[in-house]
Amino acid sequence: MNTSILELETRPERQSEPQAEKGRLPTPTPQPATTRKPPLPALTGIRTLLAIFIILFHFTPPHLGLLYPFIDNGFVFVGVFFLISGYVLTYNYADRGRSLSKREFWLARISRLYPVYLFVLLISLSMVQEEWHARSHAEFWQGIILTPFVLQGWSPSVATFWNTVAWTLTSECVLYATFPWLIRLPWPKKPMRLVGLLITLWIVGLIPHSLYLYLNPDHLVGPVDRYSSTQLIRFLKYTPLPYVCTFLAGVTLGKLQHALTLTQRQRFALSAGSLAAVGLFFYTLVGHTPYLLIHGGLMTPVFAALVLGLSGPHPISALFSWRPLLLIGESSYCLYLLHFNVFQLLHTHHVPERLHLSALEPWLSYAILILLALAVFHFIEVPARKAILQRFSRKPSRFAAAS
Repeated sequence: MNTSILELETRPERQSEPQAEKGRLPTPTPQPATTRKPPLPALTGIRTLLAIFIILFHFTPPHLGLLYPFIDNGFVFVGVFFLISGYVLTYNYADRGRSLSKREFWLARISRLYPVYLFVLLISLSMVQEEWHARSHAEFWQGIILTPFVLQGWSPSVATFWNTVAWTLTSECVLYATFPWLIRLPWPKKPMRLVGLLITLWIVGLIPHSLYLYLNPDHLVGPVDRYSSTQLIRFLKYTPLPYVCTFLAGVTLGKLQHALTLTQRQRFALSAGSLAAVGLFFYTLVGHTPYLLIHGGLMTPVFAALVLGLSGPHPISALFSWRPLLLIGESSYCLYLLHFNVFQLLHTHHVPERLHLSALEPWLSYAILILLALAVFHFIEVPARKAILQRFSRKPSRFAAAS
């Protein structure tokens, strides 16, 4: 008989029934074991593409051709990371929200995020001197104090201090800090109510950006673009609060994933339809859409449909699960955090010229960034995470499951 130990332990014995009738308390029913969720390789692959598009957005190479509309508006993919983050966390923890240990959850997040974050700050110490010359003394000391504690994103004026792209970690930390409570809320159970909630969060998230465009509180003469930099615009672009609805939309999407039963054909249709909508938007509408609305998550429902569609096996998800994409996708966090400062350091120290390979720029720098991200992932992120969990975790040592 293929009877598991768990079944033998939880199966009631016949002789215990008369004892219960005599007034003895029944044995509490054990909680069902939590099964490990199937992996979502297509989402790992798409994270690779998102990170690469963001790199190309910051350091745009020439002759991009058909890819130019995506790369010129690559800032939109930062919000997709928040959406995927909320979705994946909920996908993994939705069935154990009540038993989720806040301490262990936060320790797992810190052990993954902070070692690489600190490493990038250390190799970028020369950037601090540039910040000293570029900012007021008050802003400089504010940045110096807040940045090591991942708090710089709360201040619009110093959100991009020291490592320009690291402001996103402030938002991630806020969202991770609240997740153990969020997952325990009484979320809707029915799929249509979850869809309605997702749409509501999307609309609410666009309200601050729409109000700014309507009221124009900074009295700007021209339209807002990526180079507009008032305090209010920086608040909308870099601080945690404007991204709460996007993260919550990801959590709602994770709940929807558990509530729905989708066939492979339905997931394929969702993926194909959302990819077509993304292409249509970037090739026809993006130039006529206000920058702030795009930055504020205008495309969130489309990307939500894509994430849901890629969460099952079919030809499109197999395409995003291509092995090289997965290999880089594992280190996509390292790649994202490293790329801005390291790219500048490579050119400040004239590395391509010293290698006599400047003709290969900027592609040489991109290759160096990817190789460095892979090295940092394997030799810094993974060992540091393992050491922190083994030292501070109160759970049995199960590093593979924790990561």
